[in-house]
Amino acid sequence: MKKRRGFVQLAILHLLQEESMHGYQIMKKLEKRSEGLYNASAGTIYPALQELLDKGMIILQEDLDKKVYHLNENGEKRLQEFAEKEEKDFWLEWKERQFWRNSKEADQIKQAIKQWDFELKRTIRLIRSEPERTDQLITFIEETTKRLKKDFS
Repeated sequence: MKKRRGFVQLAILHLLQEESMHGYQIMKKLEKRSEGLYNASAGTIYPALQELLDKGMIILQEDLDKKVYHLNENGEKRLQEFAEKEEKDFWLEWKERQFWRNSKEADQIKQAIKQWDFELKRTIRLIRSEPERTDQLITFIEETTKRLKKDFS
């Protein structure tokens, strides 16, 4: 599971544990659970539902004109595994994540990462023509990684 989609998948499993529902209901419930901070799109929800179907965690029942998704035993098992690892209430964690994603601080970090990514790619292009500097870049990246671990662990 991709990390981001994986958390959406967990949210879907939690919702389906409460009741079976169709995709649009899932989108609306996720928005409500985040108090409007998360606006689920069909482009996120339906691929996540398909992945859950492919993994055998949910089943699909076509009722009249709607596709209704149901949690199955494998989905229940996945929720149990998650609950055993996590101490926080899932929906509290969901809201906190959505709040963070919409925060000024998260935007600042995204911008800094974008700049870092640009500079790293520029440096790698430079090293293609100066391969003797490869060790210098590797050392820099390793030192930066160690510092992140030390300062933020």
